[in-house]
Amino acid sequence: MSSAPAELPQWGPTGTSLAQTAYEAIKEKLILLRIGPGEPISETELADELGVGRTPIREALKRLEGDHLVVSYPRRGTFAAGVDIAELAAVTELRRALEPVAASAAAERANAQQRDDLRAAIERIRSFVAEVPEDSAGDGGAAEAFLRLDTLVHHTIYQACGNAHIADILARYHYLAMRIWALAAHRLPGIIEHAEDHIPLLEAIVDGQADKAATMTVEHIDEFERSLRAMF
Repeated sequence: MSSAPAELPQWGPTGTSLAQTAYEAIKEKLILLRIGPGEPISETELADELGVGRTPIREALKRLEGDHLVVSYPRRGTFAAGVDIAELAAVTELRRALEPVAASAAAERANAQQRDDLRAAIERIRSFVAEVPEDSAGDGGAAEAFLRLDTLVHHTIYQACGNAHIADILARYHYLAMRIWALAAHRLPGIIEHAEDHIPLLEAIVDGQADKAATMTVEHIDEFERSLRAMF
């Protein structure tokens, strides 16, 4: 599984501040459900684990609350946000509205470096497919690697669309979608096919085929929802 991305891609302000480092680390735990839905979050434990003070942890948790990944209650503390399959329809509705716009815009606007990044994402997928066993259902490692790969692919598209506002909204909602997906990813059959489905979409964007990219994006999102609902 060495071809899978080592970590979820960063989104939003980048940098090397302790608060940013804490934000990225905690966000990954929440998205991959290493911190389970509804689980209390200890600032002290996170500070010790990440080797930072409590102030960067508090700043990170405040940002994550804005991302709808944690919830805070007065005198009770901070908890990982719940994951509810009932939210899938709302998440899908937003993604169906904005992701085709992002894919089409990326096909038209991506610069040379961004198209290289999209080509690199295609190679990541091919490497993943070559390494994952055909019958990977029940393989938690393969499921987590797929979630990382899916996030890499979609965020590479968002970064290439040329509209920071659309990209920011989609990144947040994709994280919510991945938390729902993470509930059942280890039981998902055909994980290789799901990964390979991204390749024609990425190729359309690289080749500047805006209308085709938009159409394929809608099909991809609809298939994502069908696959998830079949698991619950």
